[in-house]
Amino acid sequence: MEAIVVKTRWFGIIAGLVLVETREGLASPAALWAILLLGAAFAALDTWHHLHGRVFLRHWPRFVALMEAAFIGLLCYFDTGLTSPFQYYYILSLICCAFRYPPGYSWLTFGFDCLSLAVLGWVLRADRDVAGASLPLMVALLAWVTWTSSSLADLLKRTSAQLKRLNHDLERHRDQLEQRVAERTAALRQAQARTLHQEKMAAFGLLAAGIAHEVGNPLTAISSLIQMLRRKHDDPATAEKLDLIGNQVIRIQTILRELVGFSRPASTLETPVQLREVVADALSIAKYYHQFKNRIIETDLPDDLPRVRAVKDKLVQVVLNLTMNALDATGKGGRILWSARVVAEGDATGSQASGLVLRVDDDGPGVPQAEIPLLFEAHHTTKRQGTGLGLFVCRGIVEELGGTITYEPGSLGGAGFVVRLPSERLERAEASRFPPLDSSGSMSTPALPTTAGAS
Repeated sequence: MEAIVVKTRWFGIIAGLVLVETREGLASPAALWAILLLGAAFAALDTWHHLHGRVFLRHWPRFVALMEAAFIGLLCYFDTGLTSPFQYYYILSLICCAFRYPPGYSWLTFGFDCLSLAVLGWVLRADRDVAGASLPLMVALLAWVTWTSSSLADLLKRTSAQLKRLNHDLERHRDQLEQRVAERTAALRQAQARTLHQEKMAAFGLLAAGIAHEVGNPLTAISSLIQMLRRKHDDPATAEKLDLIGNQVIRIQTILRELVGFSRPASTLETPVQLREVVADALSIAKYYHQFKNRIIETDLPDDLPRVRAVKDKLVQVVLNLTMNALDATGKGGRILWSARVVAEGDATGSQASGLVLRVDDDGPGVPQAEIPLLFEAHHTTKRQGTGLGLFVCRGIVEELGGTITYEPGSLGGAGFVVRLPSERLERAEASRFPPLDSSGSMSTPALPTTAGAS
């Protein structure tokens, strides 16, 4: 609409200059040139404001209407009077006003134009015959133009407003569609990542079971031979060496049993689970990881922690993944601390709701600030040979329990991962009968403290 007004004004200026140059017998061509140049300056200012998204003299519509009526009257005065072709500029003025302002201003402009015509006829002392023939016809024409231009402008404005609403609705639906596509894509990627992780775990389980089966048979034979040699030899030195060999065979068999237990199909049954048992099982598996050596693993798990209603194997997987990450992040002599506490209903403040908080801290370098928002995304990893699925799977398991897992600066100066489980998942039970964890991740005697180191 504003572009139409600007172009209409430039059309009037250019057409006026052509009229001045191509016609003869004008009253004052120089005055006409001056008035048209003044009009060109006004049109230039209007154009400049339009290009910057504004309307020139937007809050002065009466002044603009009066000025244009005077402008057109002067053009007619210095041209040929009431017979001047510049009188049709009144029509252009009405069209511009109708397109730019509300309908009431169009009729106000019509009144100013009629006043301009009357003043022009009185100043020129025009012939009564000429005035009687031209003025009524011009007034009728201007009245018709005012009505039609106002109606057309109102129709265009309503159509433009409706198109804006439709365009807004279309953009809103497009944004919703893009959001849904993004959500479905993210869900698909997560499902693919979980499937890939499950396939890798299944392959690892088959490999562990195969190794246990193949190694178990020779160990059974070795154990039988040791027993036969013990019966045949009474030499104390030989018996001592056979005992050492037998102990190592038993150790290998224990490792194989743990591998077979880890590779068994995971249960999907939710049962009340003790977190100390979960941490112990995870550490008993992690102790075979080559990075486990020369690390100090400490635990601060109170005896009276409530049990968690969950699938135990999944919680073990969460603790194992977080432990492996901490082992990779720390160097020789590094410290890892597993701790847990209960957040009571009265102590829940801010974003920390009541429930159970389990966290692991290490004294490694921590996580760069730029990596923190991407930690739990599928296939994102800060390791050179990582798959980027560990933390992603942990988040999925914890969220299935209605909890959250977040990264926080660790209490030991490195990284810290916090698992929060809601109170709905907790089952209050008697004090735990599990003793503290020793350096290898297995249970120690009750006389030992709750912290342990790994050599």
